[in-house]
Amino acid sequence: MDPIMSKSAAAELVVAARIRRGLTWVAIAEALGAPLVWTTAALLGQHPMTAEQARQVCDLLGLDDAVAESLSRQPARGADPALMSDPTIYRFVEAISVYGPALKELIHEEFGDGIMSAINFKVDFARRPDPDGDRVVITFDGKFLDYRW
Repeated sequence: MDPIMSKSAAAELVVAARIRRGLTWVAIAEALGAPLVWTTAALLGQHPMTAEQARQVCDLLGLDDAVAESLSRQPARGADPALMSDPTIYRFVEAISVYGPALKELIHEEFGDGIMSAINFKVDFARRPDPDGDRVVITFDGKFLDYRW
């Protein structure tokens, strides 16, 4: 019996198939009827897909059942340490490092003692034209979870 394909190996095959077929992440998300950022994260190994979603995306990308099986498995979430040196990811980490403590204080001041859920959570991004150069707009939308009982 063969072992189940790792999430990272499945992600590499998904990325290669997407590029070779000329598909965008938007097109894949639309074909699945799922949110863009969630779909991209799932296909990169950070969320489990339903068996139907995994089969559908593998059909779209011409990938086999081994990839679908991996896509539907529960992931070990987190970033590969090698990715931390990627300039885009590094800047996200830098932004959270700089603004995280201030946002924490503001959340506590506005809502009280608690956290923003990353489970009951939506994330989106958009491009906003600006005369000084287009802007990247990232929206984190998480349910507030009160610590008080």
